[in-house]
Amino acid sequence: MRYPAVAGQFYAGDAEGLTKQVKECFMSPIGPGTVPSLSPEGPRLIKGMVLPHAGLMYSGPVVAHGMKALAEDGFPDVFIIIGPNHTGMGNGVAITDQDFKTPLGMMEIDKDLASRIQKGIIAKDIISHRNEHSLEVQLPFIKFFDKDVKFVPITMMIQDHRTAIEVGKIIREATKGMDVVIIASSDFSHYVSPEVAKEKDTKAINKILELDIKGFYTTIIKNRISACGYGPIMAMMEAVGGSEAELLKYSNSGNVTPMAEVVGYASIIVK
Repeated sequence: MRYPAVAGQFYAGDAEGLTKQVKECFMSPIGPGTVPSLSPEGPRLIKGMVLPHAGLMYSGPVVAHGMKALAEDGFPDVFIIIGPNHTGMGNGVAITDQDFKTPLGMMEIDKDLASRIQKGIIAKDIISHRNEHSLEVQLPFIKFFDKDVKFVPITMMIQDHRTAIEVGKIIREATKGMDVVIIASSDFSHYVSPEVAKEKDTKAINKILELDIKGFYTTIIKNRISACGYGPIMAMMEAVGGSEAELLKYSNSGNVTPMAEVVGYASIIVK
């Protein structure tokens, strides 16, 4: 199994503490203000999401907006979570079939789906996942609502446009006919003033809302926007082929703890 890398650091390391922390994210002044119930008969319109992945005290309330919308929409049969590789270890694009241990129980891999996705540029490699936090911090919110749902984890160290499109096409083909939600795990601008973060991030977010993959990539590069998971965002958009996107919440770390340089966070859903 893949053991937690940031439990007790990015989020509470025990089940009771983590459950309490997730609830606090929903009830935060930055959060949606209510703890939703999982709807078993939801319309299931959400296909993809962009969610941040910092410590829960900072980004958790923004994640809560997306997870509230998803809980009300109904959970899929399986999640795919794509995140950046911050560690620089392992393959350029990597999948693993090792289950993820969490304080809320084991998050099992959908091994059949993982085996179909493991092709082309996507290699099987646990090294890429062992110390990577961008996927791990999404799991407490999923486990909070559903203890049994499975997922497929993918990390991207290589994030150029062509690579992201290839990853997205592989996922789209592998999930044809399935009820899947693809989460692109990404923060936005890093360590700039709140004003600069909002100005730059708005440009990138607007391209996501337009579902303009190439325009999003060009905007990231042209404006030097330090979003760490722009590749996963492009891969998600390519994979889901959505018809509309909605920004649920934008905030930054300075809204939790006052600081001169902040990290931007956004919660976006794609239908």
